[in-house]
Amino acid sequence: MYRRESSLGGFFCGLFIAIGLVALAYLVSQTALKIKGLERTVSVKGLSERLVKADVAIYPVEFTVADNNPFNLYKKISFDKDAVLKFLNNEGFDDSEISISPPNITDNYANNYNSNARFRYTGKVVITLYTHKIDKVVNLGKELFKLNKEGVMATNVKFDTTYLYTKLNKIKPVMVDEAIQNAKKAAEKFAQESHSVLGKIKFARQGYFSITDRDPNTPYIKRVRVVVDVVYYLK
Repeated sequence: MYRRESSLGGFFCGLFIAIGLVALAYLVSQTALKIKGLERTVSVKGLSERLVKADVAIYPVEFTVADNNPFNLYKKISFDKDAVLKFLNNEGFDDSEISISPPNITDNYANNYNSNARFRYTGKVVITLYTHKIDKVVNLGKELFKLNKEGVMATNVKFDTTYLYTKLNKIKPVMVDEAIQNAKKAAEKFAQESHSVLGKIKFARQGYFSITDRDPNTPYIKRVRVVVDVVYYLK
């Protein structure tokens, strides 16, 4: 009698365990199906671009003088320097926007390649503008010839001028949002064509912001660009 009850108990215990395992397997399979369904995704890129005007200009003005007498050389440097400073002031630039490099003096006779030079000494000076007056800098090249009329051979090589855009943080949030919206439009189109429904964002990554010249002729106009990578779930 005892053996029979014990045998029945073992049977029911095994049955309950088997039922439990079957139920567990069913739940696991259903969960796996749901997870597999969520793994349907679409990866898209969103672009945001805009043109902005530079807000900082760095404009170097360079002049060179020559003489056989060092005393006269320094007099020429002083004269040309004052002429350039006066010119920049007249063009609307303040002294606080102007910096002057120390003269770079070369003894040409000390160099074997220049031992036959007409003048023994040459002096080069660079006067640099650092300003927010972009329009004035753009037009400055047209007025630089006025110095030549005074005997000051001042020059500015076009591509030595640097234009910077320093207000990126002000437009970053708007551009990132715009890029994400453009990515969403692309994802929605894909979902529509694949007879799916667009779900939530699974993953998003913001690319680097790039600032480049719009073209070589207008380096003061900048192209700001950012691309975002977004992965959406599909239902």
